[in-house]
Amino acid sequence: MGAGADVRTGLLLILLCVVQSSDAIWLSLPGSGTKCVSEEIQNNVVVLADYVVISDDHVHPTPTISTKVTSPYGNTLYNKDNVTHGQFAFTTSEAGNYLACFWVDGQNSGVGDVSVNLDWRMGIAAKDWESVARKEKIEGVELELRKLEGAVEAIHENLLYLKGREAEMRGVSEKTNARVAWFSIMSLGVCILVSIAQIGFLKRYFQKKKLI
Repeated sequence: MGAGADVRTGLLLILLCVVQSSDAIWLSLPGSGTKCVSEEIQNNVVVLADYVVISDDHVHPTPTISTKVTSPYGNTLYNKDNVTHGQFAFTTSEAGNYLACFWVDGQNSGVGDVSVNLDWRMGIAAKDWESVARKEKIEGVELELRKLEGAVEAIHENLLYLKGREAEMRGVSEKTNARVAWFSIMSLGVCILVSIAQIGFLKRYFQKKKLI
């Protein structure tokens, strides 16, 4: 009984960590050049991100940057120039790698490295639970259970997505193996035909020369 309770407690802690997780990233931008962050996200997932510029050289005013977010097919989801902070939010319409790129604006090229803090949240972590609690008038344990329920649903959807990707990759692998097998058979057949032709040619040549 104690072991079962420990397992359930461990699972609840894991789910709670999933609910509260978010990716905070520090980027060091050079005076020239671009740095990008990519994330593979499945379809129909809410993405919310905040970013803020912090100058390593404590320059005043704070250097400005440009930001661009693109979808896996190259569609621009967010594009801002001459900013020191901002927020972008969108719901994914296609599965794949979403790219967020940052670079220092041209007029600030001589300020040295610029640090950017990016707080990237997705799915259940991007949901506004305070609004949900106020709207549905829930709090305490009930609210935490709702978070855990959302985390379970998110994990289930992610597992289904991974299962689909695995099936897709397995299909590609099987097609590739089949093509390689057919190519090997065809290559072997060509080699046999060429060998037979060479033997016939050599036999006629030796007969003509009366060597055999």
